[in-house]
Amino acid sequence: MLRQIREARRKEEKQQEANLKNRQKSLKEEEQERRDIGLKNALGCENKGFALLQKMGYKSGQALGKSGDGIVEPIPLNVKTGKSGIGHETLLKRKAEEKLENYRRKIHMKNQAEERAAEDFRMRLKTKQDEMKLEGDLRRSQRACQQLDTQKNIQVPREAWYWLRLEEETEEEEEEEKEQDEDEYTSEDLSVLEKLQILTSYLREEHLYCIWCGTAY
Repeated sequence: MLRQIREARRKEEKQQEANLKNRQKSLKEEEQERRDIGLKNALGCENKGFALLQKMGYKSGQALGKSGDGIVEPIPLNVKTGKSGIGHETLLKRKAEEKLENYRRKIHMKNQAEERAAEDFRMRLKTKQDEMKLEGDLRRSQRACQQLDTQKNIQVPREAWYWLRLEEETEEEEEEEKEQDEDEYTSEDLSVLEKLQILTSYLREEHLYCIWCGTAY
């Protein structure tokens, strides 16, 4: 029984010591508390600097300066508690700002690239639509040219592409195309717009026909 009582007392003393250690504050915490208390307390007459201010007419709570436009509260005290060197926080802040600026620049460049891609797509779509419209105008002009030439008993078009191509070509026509002069341009050398302009001029001069009006004058 005596041994059990001694063990129980020893455990209780150890627990009390552990609780006491846990209640003790660290040195940094104590310094922080003392610093906060000192900063909260206003300066008294025992402070030499405050005493000199009072001799010059300063009163507690009054703004500094002859005209009273200075500060009222003291300059705040920023205590450095970390182990980093002087200027380290400024360096970190500058790096963070540079990182943010680079991120904004990347976002801006990405938005510009997306806008350019969208504009290029719109231009390609518009160009494709314009080409399809020109091809449709050219086919109508070829059809009109073939009909008007036929009415004048013209059996062979001035140029092969003046008329709509037949689905089947005879061997003689293929041989004639191969025997064309090398200096003479072929229809493949012309764009759709150039063909349309040439054919429109031919219809106006030869048949007095306007493809846009759909009328022969």
